[in-house]
Amino acid sequence: MKHIARLVLLAAALLGVKPLHAQSEDGPIRLRVDVDRTVLPADCTGRAVVNIRLDCPRPPESERRPPVNLALVIDRSGSMAGEKIAKAREAALEIVRRLAPDDIMSLIAFDTQVETLVPAQRVGAARARLEAAICNIEPGGYTALYGGVARGAQEVRRFIEDPNFVSRIILVSDGIANVGPSSAEDLGRLGASLVKEGISVTTVGLGLDFNEDLMTRLAQQSDGNTYFAQYSSDLPRIFSAELSDLLSVVARRVVISIEFPDGVRPIRFIGRDGTIRGQRAELRLNQLYGGQEKFALIEVEMAPARDGEEREIAKARMNCEDALNRRALTLSAVRRVQFSSNNDAVIRSADKKVQADYAANAIAMAKDEAVALVDAGRRDEAAAVIRQKAAELKSMGATYGNPAVAGYATGAAPEAERIASGGLDNVTRKAYRAESSQVKNQQATDPDPHGP
Repeated sequence: MKHIARLVLLAAALLGVKPLHAQSEDGPIRLRVDVDRTVLPADCTGRAVVNIRLDCPRPPESERRPPVNLALVIDRSGSMAGEKIAKAREAALEIVRRLAPDDIMSLIAFDTQVETLVPAQRVGAARARLEAAICNIEPGGYTALYGGVARGAQEVRRFIEDPNFVSRIILVSDGIANVGPSSAEDLGRLGASLVKEGISVTTVGLGLDFNEDLMTRLAQQSDGNTYFAQYSSDLPRIFSAELSDLLSVVARRVVISIEFPDGVRPIRFIGRDGTIRGQRAELRLNQLYGGQEKFALIEVEMAPARDGEEREIAKARMNCEDALNRRALTLSAVRRVQFSSNNDAVIRSADKKVQADYAANAIAMAKDEAVALVDAGRRDEAAAVIRQKAAELKSMGATYGNPAVAGYATGAAPEAERIASGGLDNVTRKAYRAESSQVKNQQATDPDPHGP
């Protein structure tokens, strides 16, 4: 029987067959459990990467989208004068024009003081008022950023009891918060409290003087997007991309729970902030967008198994609200793996997409660590972190014949040398923070020569 099991295993690997995968049935969202290799080394303690993947097909155009409840919060401090405020107005006007009459929108501007220019109301009745208020925004004063976001949340809450609405705050600012709470920790706590209410905050950092740590922390903690707009001319494109996400929400209040059997020890989430307690891991997302996929990577340690043995590695369950059909949705999927003493079988079983996802998130995390080390004056250590991760990925790419993984290694190597020789300049630091946040959030971004 053992000989037969080996033959079946080898045939499956050679033919690229993966008979041990299960996923949810077709629907508005599909849940998959993947592994970086479907065949793991036998007779040793090893590690694997489990990928919990949510595939969200784009809904038919005939499907009525859920209405949005949007607060647009614009920095009008003195540093926004000139082209910055002009492009912010242009981008804001485009949002107003693209929203439907039944959508809700409020407009908040802040400098030293925070002002609600247009309170939350249906766009159909307030379109002209919104456009006039946007055109009249003039810069002056300091930057009460925390107060601006808090006021935006206050306006969103006016309609938050209606379960039909998708709630979002979009913040655009070019400066450092200097009125009211102003640390990344302060804004992170605000974001974490808002996501519990179903409110995500998307941040747009404009120019080279904003605090990227603060902006990315606020977005990450609220499960929003983050953007680095080095030039004012980037704003219309960014606002358009963000609105496209907002108008394509297919699910809300997403809770993913993963159960690991005995012999499988979850170690850490890679990229995302999830929780692990014993044999159970959990991740919460505020919203899912049609036409995109979201995933969570979890590194696990596997107890030794015999050659030819088959085991369950993870079972996932997702509960969410189907935003299109306004009903509760539950999906589940499970994954089993096999074990072999044949190293070629292990290599041939590689899931190259999972490996590439791991590589992207590993580089993003390494860049976050490098930023912290450079800030602490430990530039050589920062370069070593990037260099070591690049070497690891280069080896992985070569072993498994994965050009995507090798590509991440190739791209990271010169970054390490640049850090070693000159540290991180302001543009690069901001790009690192935005890029890391976008990768870990699987944020959809369109290619742009000025983007991160």
